[in-house]
Amino acid sequence: MVSAGDFRNGLTIEVEGNVYQVMEFQHVKPGKGAAFVRTKLKNIKNGGVVEKTFRPTEKCPQAHIERADMQYLYSDDMYHFMNTETYDQVDMTAEQVGDSMKFVKENEMVKMLSHNGQIFAIEPPLFVELAVTETEPGFKGDTATGANKPATVETGAVVNVPLFVETGDVISIDTRTGEYLKRV
Repeated sequence: MVSAGDFRNGLTIEVEGNVYQVMEFQHVKPGKGAAFVRTKLKNIKNGGVVEKTFRPTEKCPQAHIERADMQYLYSDDMYHFMNTETYDQVDMTAEQVGDSMKFVKENEMVKMLSHNGQIFAIEPPLFVELAVTETEPGFKGDTATGANKPATVETGAVVNVPLFVETGDVISIDTRTGEYLKRV
């Protein structure tokens, strides 16, 4: 059990049957009345954000989130993953996976996040290197404004890249923001 006075950013707690991650917290001591803790909580299963206030002595159970390394095998109508230690396989639908797999190639490692054995999210690697499969050619002299152009990478995702990037180049991408980092 964690008291509201001990909340920290990133802490996962269970409130009213849901699992939340503390995004922001603020201890408030008004001039009149009792102190309280104002929080912004993110529901880790559906992504919704709620604001809630707690008394500093109020206690919540801490939620234990398991992170397991899994290898992304392939996708057909389902996404298939394998635990490289036990060789157990997990199949997930496109709805369950969401946008998290748009920069992940086959045979790459991802992290499966689960609570009480129920998988609720997939964390791709923070940075990936992908080949550009299609982009328009850049023209000399168009670099004065630092302009970008769209490029399709080998996983099918579209990323904005500088004009000097050409088809066949391997680029590094930040998977959290989907931004181009550098040419490899």
